[in-house]
Amino acid sequence: MTVPVRLAKYLASSLPCSRREAELYIEGGWVSVEGLVVEEPQFMVSQQQVTLHPDAQLTPVTPVTLLFNQPFDYTPADTAPLTNPVQINAATQSPDDCSGIHLLKRHFVKLTPCTPLERNTGGLRVFTQDWRVERKLKEDAQTMEQEYVAEVAGELSPEGLKLLNHGLKFNGKPLAPCKVSWQNETRLRFALKGVMPGQIAHACQAVGLQVLSLKRLRIGRISMGKLQPGQWRYLMPHERF
Repeated sequence: MTVPVRLAKYLASSLPCSRREAELYIEGGWVSVEGLVVEEPQFMVSQQQVTLHPDAQLTPVTPVTLLFNQPFDYTPADTAPLTNPVQINAATQSPDDCSGIHLLKRHFVKLTPCTPLERNTGGLRVFTQDWRVERKLKEDAQTMEQEYVAEVAGELSPEGLKLLNHGLKFNGKPLAPCKVSWQNETRLRFALKGVMPGQIAHACQAVGLQVLSLKRLRIGRISMGKLQPGQWRYLMPHERF
Protein backbone atom coordinates (compact mmCIF):
# COMPACT_ATOMS: atom_id res chain seq x y z
CA MET A 1 0.00 0.00 0.00
CA THR A 2 1.40 3.42 -1.00
CA VAL A 3 1.83 5.95 1.80
CA PRO A 4 -0.31 9.05 1.09
CA VAL A 5 1.61 12.25 0.34
CA ARG A 6 0.66 15.87 -0.25
CA LEU A 7 -0.49 16.57 -3.78
CA ALA A 8 2.17 19.27 -4.20
CA LYS A 9 4.94 16.88 -3.26
CA TYR A 10 3.58 14.16 -5.55
CA LEU A 11 3.26 16.56 -8.48
CA ALA A 12 6.74 18.03 -7.94
CA SER A 13 8.31 14.59 -8.09
CA SER A 14 6.28 13.30 -11.04
CA LEU A 15 6.65 16.24 -13.46
CA PRO A 16 9.36 17.08 -12.25
CA CYS A 17 9.18 20.67 -11.03
CA SER A 18 9.87 22.62 -7.85
CA ARG A 19 7.48 22.38 -4.89
CA ARG A 20 6.50 26.03 -5.37
CA GLU A 21 5.75 25.47 -9.05
CA ALA A 22 3.61 22.48 -8.13
CA GLU A 23 1.66 24.64 -5.67
CA LEU A 24 1.06 27.28 -8.36
CA TYR A 25 -0.28 24.66 -10.75
CA ILE A 26 -2.62 23.31 -8.07
CA GLU A 27 -3.81 26.68 -6.77
CA GLY A 28 -4.43 27.77 -10.35
CA GLY A 29 -6.93 24.95 -10.87
CA TRP A 30 -4.78 23.07 -13.39
CA VAL A 31 -4.48 19.76 -11.52
CA SER A 32 -7.07 16.97 -11.40
CA VAL A 33 -7.21 13.90 -9.18
CA GLU A 34 -9.27 11.11 -10.70
CA GLY A 35 -10.82 13.65 -13.07
CA LEU A 36 -11.82 16.17 -10.40
CA VAL A 37 -10.02 19.50 -10.07
CA VAL A 38 -8.24 19.86 -6.72
CA GLU A 39 -7.01 23.32 -5.70
CA GLU A 40 -5.48 22.42 -2.32
CA PRO A 41 -1.71 21.66 -2.36
CA GLN A 42 -2.10 19.78 0.94
CA PHE A 43 -4.64 17.33 -0.52
CA MET A 44 -3.42 13.79 0.19
CA VAL A 45 -2.99 11.30 -2.66
CA SER A 46 -1.63 7.78 -2.90
CA GLN A 47 -2.47 5.71 -5.97
CA GLN A 48 -5.01 8.05 -7.61
CA GLN A 49 -4.50 9.32 -11.13
CA VAL A 50 -3.12 12.85 -11.07
CA THR A 51 -3.37 14.91 -14.28
CA LEU A 52 -1.93 18.30 -15.19
CA HIS A 53 -4.04 20.29 -17.68
CA PRO A 54 -2.22 20.70 -21.02
CA ASP A 55 -2.79 24.49 -20.91
CA ALA A 56 -1.43 24.83 -17.37
CA GLN A 57 0.32 28.12 -16.60
CA LEU A 58 2.83 28.90 -13.88
CA THR A 59 1.29 32.16 -12.69
CA PRO A 60 0.21 33.20 -9.18
CA VAL A 61 -3.53 33.53 -8.61
CA THR A 62 -4.48 37.17 -9.29
CA PRO A 63 -6.84 38.89 -6.78
CA VAL A 64 -10.30 39.36 -8.26
CA THR A 65 -13.21 41.76 -7.88
CA LEU A 66 -16.79 40.50 -8.07
CA LEU A 67 -19.89 42.48 -8.99
CA PHE A 68 -23.02 41.21 -7.26
CA ASN A 69 -26.68 42.10 -7.84
CA GLN A 70 -27.90 42.07 -4.26
CA PRO A 71 -31.54 40.97 -3.91
CA PHE A 72 -33.82 43.11 -1.76
CA ASP A 73 -34.16 40.32 0.83
CA TYR A 74 -30.40 39.88 1.24
CA THR A 75 -28.63 40.94 4.45
CA PRO A 76 -25.06 42.02 3.66
CA ALA A 77 -22.34 40.58 5.92
CA ASP A 78 -20.60 43.92 6.43
CA THR A 79 -20.01 43.14 10.09
CA ALA A 80 -17.61 40.39 8.96
CA PRO A 81 -15.77 42.06 6.06
CA LEU A 82 -13.53 39.10 5.25
CA THR A 83 -16.31 36.53 5.22
CA ASN A 84 -17.59 35.24 1.89
CA PRO A 85 -21.23 36.27 1.24
CA VAL A 86 -23.29 33.08 1.16
CA GLN A 87 -24.89 33.85 -2.20
CA ILE A 88 -21.59 34.28 -4.03
CA ASN A 89 -20.41 30.87 -5.20
CA ALA A 90 -19.83 28.89 -8.38
CA ALA A 91 -23.55 28.16 -8.79
CA THR A 92 -24.60 31.84 -8.81
CA GLN A 93 -22.11 33.10 -11.41
CA SER A 94 -23.96 34.88 -14.21
CA PRO A 95 -24.12 32.85 -17.45
CA ASP A 96 -23.43 36.16 -19.23
CA ASP A 97 -20.05 36.59 -17.52
CA CYS A 98 -17.68 37.16 -20.45
CA SER A 99 -14.56 38.01 -18.44
CA GLY A 100 -12.80 34.79 -19.44
CA ILE A 101 -11.42 34.50 -15.91
CA HIS A 102 -10.78 30.90 -14.83
CA LEU A 103 -13.10 30.30 -11.84
CA LEU A 104 -11.28 29.14 -8.70
CA LYS A 105 -12.35 28.35 -5.15
CA ARG A 106 -9.82 30.90 -3.94
CA HIS A 107 -11.88 33.65 -5.57
CA PHE A 108 -14.56 33.18 -2.90
CA VAL A 109 -12.38 33.72 0.18
CA LYS A 110 -11.22 36.93 1.84
CA LEU A 111 -13.65 39.06 -0.14
CA THR A 112 -13.93 42.58 1.26
CA PRO A 113 -17.32 44.29 0.75
CA CYS A 114 -17.09 47.84 -0.62
CA THR A 115 -19.67 50.64 -1.00
CA PRO A 116 -22.33 49.05 1.26
CA LEU A 117 -26.04 49.44 0.60
CA GLU A 118 -28.47 50.66 3.22
CA ARG A 119 -31.13 48.28 4.51
CA ASN A 120 -34.02 47.33 2.24
CA THR A 121 -32.01 48.34 -0.83
CA GLY A 122 -30.97 46.08 -3.69
CA GLY A 123 -28.68 46.33 -6.65
CA LEU A 124 -25.00 46.60 -7.40
CA ARG A 125 -22.48 45.53 -4.75
CA VAL A 126 -18.71 45.17 -5.01
CA PHE A 127 -16.66 42.47 -3.27
CA THR A 128 -12.93 42.44 -3.83
CA GLN A 129 -9.64 40.73 -2.98
CA ASP A 130 -7.71 43.62 -4.55
CA TRP A 131 -6.53 46.26 -2.07
CA ARG A 132 -6.25 48.78 -4.92
CA VAL A 133 -9.96 48.49 -5.73
CA GLU A 134 -10.86 48.72 -2.04
CA ARG A 135 -8.74 51.87 -1.61
CA LYS A 136 -10.13 53.45 -4.79
CA LEU A 137 -13.75 53.01 -3.72
CA LYS A 138 -13.03 54.20 -0.18
CA GLU A 139 -10.95 57.26 -1.10
CA ASP A 140 -13.28 58.37 -3.93
CA ALA A 141 -16.53 57.71 -2.09
CA GLN A 142 -17.48 61.40 -1.96
CA THR A 143 -16.64 62.18 -5.59
CA MET A 144 -17.66 59.00 -7.41
CA GLU A 145 -21.16 59.21 -8.87
CA GLN A 146 -23.67 56.47 -8.06
CA GLU A 147 -26.94 55.86 -9.85
CA TYR A 148 -30.14 54.61 -8.22
CA VAL A 149 -33.70 53.99 -9.30
CA ALA A 150 -36.46 54.53 -6.73
CA GLU A 151 -39.96 53.11 -6.99
CA VAL A 152 -42.17 55.80 -5.48
CA ALA A 153 -45.78 56.47 -4.56
CA GLY A 154 -47.60 59.70 -3.79
CA GLU A 155 -48.05 63.04 -5.51
CA LEU A 156 -45.02 65.13 -6.37
CA SER A 157 -45.24 68.75 -5.25
CA PRO A 158 -45.22 71.38 -8.03
CA GLU A 159 -41.56 72.29 -7.49
CA GLY A 160 -40.67 68.78 -6.37
CA LEU A 161 -38.46 67.67 -9.23
CA LYS A 162 -36.51 70.93 -9.14
CA LEU A 163 -35.98 70.57 -5.39
CA LEU A 164 -34.83 66.96 -5.76
CA ASN A 165 -32.14 68.15 -8.13
CA HIS A 166 -31.02 70.95 -5.80
CA GLY A 167 -32.42 72.79 -2.82
CA LEU A 168 -33.10 70.21 -0.09
CA LYS A 169 -31.37 69.61 3.23
CA PHE A 170 -30.48 66.35 5.00
CA ASN A 171 -29.46 66.13 8.66
CA GLY A 172 -29.53 69.91 8.77
CA LYS A 173 -27.07 70.39 5.91
CA PRO A 174 -27.75 71.40 2.28
CA LEU A 175 -27.51 68.54 -0.17
CA ALA A 176 -25.14 68.85 -3.12
CA PRO A 177 -26.73 69.19 -6.56
CA CYS A 178 -27.63 65.88 -8.20
CA LYS A 179 -29.43 64.66 -11.30
CA VAL A 180 -32.99 63.38 -10.83
CA SER A 181 -35.44 62.49 -13.59
CA TRP A 182 -38.49 60.33 -14.17
CA GLN A 183 -37.72 56.91 -15.63
CA ASN A 184 -41.45 56.19 -15.94
CA GLU A 185 -44.63 57.14 -14.09
CA THR A 186 -43.57 55.47 -10.81
CA ARG A 187 -39.78 55.42 -10.93
CA LEU A 188 -37.27 58.18 -10.32
CA ARG A 189 -33.65 57.90 -11.41
CA PHE A 190 -31.04 59.52 -9.16
CA ALA A 191 -27.41 60.21 -10.08
CA LEU A 192 -25.53 61.62 -7.10
CA LYS A 193 -22.20 61.72 -5.29
CA GLY A 194 -21.44 61.08 -1.63
CA VAL A 195 -24.83 59.46 -1.08
CA MET A 196 -25.72 58.91 2.59
CA PRO A 197 -28.00 56.23 4.08
CA GLY A 198 -31.57 57.50 4.11
CA GLN A 199 -30.82 60.49 1.87
CA ILE A 200 -32.97 59.48 -1.10
CA ALA A 201 -35.94 58.45 1.05
CA HIS A 202 -35.72 61.73 2.99
CA ALA A 203 -35.51 63.79 -0.20
CA CYS A 204 -38.53 62.04 -1.69
CA GLN A 205 -40.55 62.48 1.50
CA ALA A 206 -39.77 66.20 1.46
CA VAL A 207 -41.53 66.58 -1.92
CA GLY A 208 -44.54 64.37 -1.17
CA LEU A 209 -43.30 60.96 -2.27
CA GLN A 210 -42.74 57.66 -0.47
CA VAL A 211 -39.94 55.33 -1.56
CA LEU A 212 -41.31 51.79 -1.98
CA SER A 213 -38.03 50.25 -3.17
CA LEU A 214 -34.53 51.41 -4.00
CA LYS A 215 -31.98 49.82 -6.31
CA ARG A 216 -28.41 50.85 -7.15
CA LEU A 217 -27.63 50.57 -10.86
CA ARG A 218 -24.13 52.02 -11.17
CA ILE A 219 -20.98 52.90 -9.24
CA GLY A 220 -18.70 55.26 -11.13
CA ARG A 221 -18.27 53.85 -14.63
CA ILE A 222 -19.37 50.33 -13.66
CA SER A 223 -22.99 49.47 -14.38
CA MET A 224 -24.93 46.44 -13.20
CA GLY A 225 -26.12 45.87 -16.77
CA LYS A 226 -27.92 42.55 -17.33
CA LEU A 227 -26.79 41.02 -14.03
CA GLN A 228 -29.81 39.27 -12.48
CA PRO A 229 -30.70 39.45 -8.75
CA GLY A 230 -28.63 36.97 -6.75
CA GLN A 231 -26.02 36.58 -9.51
CA TRP A 232 -22.46 37.88 -9.79
CA ARG A 233 -19.77 38.34 -12.40
CA TYR A 234 -16.08 39.15 -12.44
CA LEU A 235 -14.88 42.71 -12.95
CA MET A 236 -13.06 42.46 -16.26
CA PRO A 237 -9.40 43.52 -16.47
CA HIS A 238 -10.14 46.56 -18.65
CA GLU A 239 -13.01 47.86 -16.48
CA ARG A 240 -12.36 50.81 -14.18
CA PHE A 241 -14.56 52.48 -11.60
